[in-house]
Amino acid sequence: MGKNLNGKEIGHGIIQKKDGRYEARYIDRFGKRKSISGSDLKDVKKRLNEAIYENEKEINIKDNIRLDDWYLKWMNVYKYEMIRENTKRCYNQLYYHHISPYLGNMFLKDITQLNIRELIKRLDKEGYGYQVKNKAKVLLVDIFNKAMIDEFVHKNPAKGIQVRHDESKEIRVLSEEEQILFFDCCKGTFYDNFFITAVTTGMRIGELAALRWKDIDLDNKIIHVRRTLVYQKYEDDECKTFHLELPKTKTSIRDIPINRQCETALKKQYIQKNVIADKAPDEKKVEKEFLDLLFTTKFNTPLNAQIISDAIDKIIKEINLMRDVTNEMDTFSCHCFRHTFATRCFEAGIQPKTVQNYLGHATLQMTMDLYTHVLKEHQISEMDKLENNLELINEKSESLIDQQFDDQHDKNKNIIRFAGDRMVAK
Repeated sequence: MGKNLNGKEIGHGIIQKKDGRYEARYIDRFGKRKSISGSDLKDVKKRLNEAIYENEKEINIKDNIRLDDWYLKWMNVYKYEMIRENTKRCYNQLYYHHISPYLGNMFLKDITQLNIRELIKRLDKEGYGYQVKNKAKVLLVDIFNKAMIDEFVHKNPAKGIQVRHDESKEIRVLSEEEQILFFDCCKGTFYDNFFITAVTTGMRIGELAALRWKDIDLDNKIIHVRRTLVYQKYEDDECKTFHLELPKTKTSIRDIPINRQCETALKKQYIQKNVIADKAPDEKKVEKEFLDLLFTTKFNTPLNAQIISDAIDKIIKEINLMRDVTNEMDTFSCHCFRHTFATRCFEAGIQPKTVQNYLGHATLQMTMDLYTHVLKEHQISEMDKLENNLELINEKSESLIDQQFDDQHDKNKNIIRFAGDRMVAK
């Protein structure tokens, strides 16, 4: 039993120091020596009993650790060989730019749901959209899930938080009229084949930019998506440059069927590529790993998003020259071709699971969430078809009843006659 300065017993594991403060010690279930101190003996005993109870019930945490320190452990242990380098860079950029400045120095156990909601609110005020806010939340959910497994926290403060879509910012899809206008105008232009391939396959811009002729199987009418071209500044780079990498996710490695329109565009691009490669000036020397790219600039160099955006803007400006200012076509990014492809698939009655495979989405839910509005419109049109079929069946039913009535009526005229209220044989 511990004693105070006067030699009086004050409880097991508790002592009074020379400065008059009390200290209680115990060893937790992780094998670490813990101490609780204070000037009020009653309060120290209370906190000691609570700590021992939590230890026995295994609801105490392992140790205090700051979010920044735990993020490094989470990345180096739980994400080791689980994510690709490009994904790792995205995680680091998201965490160190948007999460660490506000929560990184806090202990895991002290971070509450309120703190995370305030972080998301701050991102919203800074002008960040749904994608950044939701990715920050999703990242924190996984970080705290792993912290729970290792007993650094009791619960996950990021779980249950909903990040709302800004419904005013719907995904951009070309209407049928816009699609006709755009492709009529861009016929014969340098990037026409690129645009047609994009809208007929739904491939991402990086996947298209990384495409080689050997990735195309014309015999079986298939494009093999096996890599992506990234234009970024990595740690060892002096500036932004091109890097060939594996696609975004495992499901992004896929085969996409080629329709007749796409096949023609690819054949034309094959011819164009050979002409461009022969005419490319010597000063525009291309690195060996990029020599076999099918889609390139006029100088046979790799493509990036800005080059394609500029080409799209040029077409739209040409279209708008002949349109009233109140009816001008809005600009869009290359990703719009991907959304348009998916929309046309749904309009054609292709099953969502098949569309998911075409797009290379990791889950069917991702496809459903992105194209909810399209599916709703498609369901309404499909219901109209069902209604028409039911009407046809109903009309056939009425005709059948009429025919059966006539047959029965003719038959009965030969065997019965009415006598008052009674029916008697002739």
